[in-house]
Amino acid sequence: MSREGDLATGAGFRLTGTVRERVVVCVDGGSERERPGDWSATIEWLVRRLSPRFPELAFLEVRYRTKSWRRLELCIEDGRAAVQLARERGARRCTLVGFSMGGAVAISVAGEPSVTDVIGLAPWIPDRLDVSPLDGRSIAILHGSLDRPLPGIPGVSAASSRRGLERIRARGVEATYAVIPGALHGAAIRSRRGGLVPLPRARRWGELLAAALRARELPYDVQPFHSRSSVEGGAPDGDDDAERPR
Repeated sequence: MSREGDLATGAGFRLTGTVRERVVVCVDGGSERERPGDWSATIEWLVRRLSPRFPELAFLEVRYRTKSWRRLELCIEDGRAAVQLARERGARRCTLVGFSMGGAVAISVAGEPSVTDVIGLAPWIPDRLDVSPLDGRSIAILHGSLDRPLPGIPGVSAASSRRGLERIRARGVEATYAVIPGALHGAAIRSRRGGLVPLPRARRWGELLAAALRARELPYDVQPFHSRSSVEGGAPDGDDDAERPR
């Protein structure tokens, strides 16, 4: 059962499960255009699938006030407010799950005292992003091999998040990384009627997110990132500003 409400910033939240020791705070992506926040199809699909498997966890989804990477600072404030709400309701530990632009939001909020780890789903980690809030935490990154920005279609290339991973590891942060062969940007999209439509390899996204939640590490059979040519078919990687997180 899910319950909705407002965060201290005025953003929305949806809470699934009962708050106990640990809460999973989920933050979404965004577009270049500034527009009111809505619920993430990818996050919603994954929460619906995983919450019955993790009755000991509560899942707290965030609906930003403004869903745009041009107002990233507002999204970070909303993410931080969600972590604070979880703590006020009794959670001692928070895992941050960030999809696309939500990866940058989650990394920025990771310095909150109750945050123990971050899970990035096709995360946007721009070269200018300060990753120091991850110090003393851990991060697991999952990325679709076919994800990339295309004309009119948002996306974040796996090579981009790999660059972020290298900067994070350089700080001594415990980090794991896995590419999902055949996967696109996220696990689901929303139909015109409002329903959730799973994308190719959606179940694999769910399996790996469950593994990361359970053990904070990826299973041994995950295909690692080797190079742009072996994982992304040799497509050229754009510069940092060319990435289009959703």
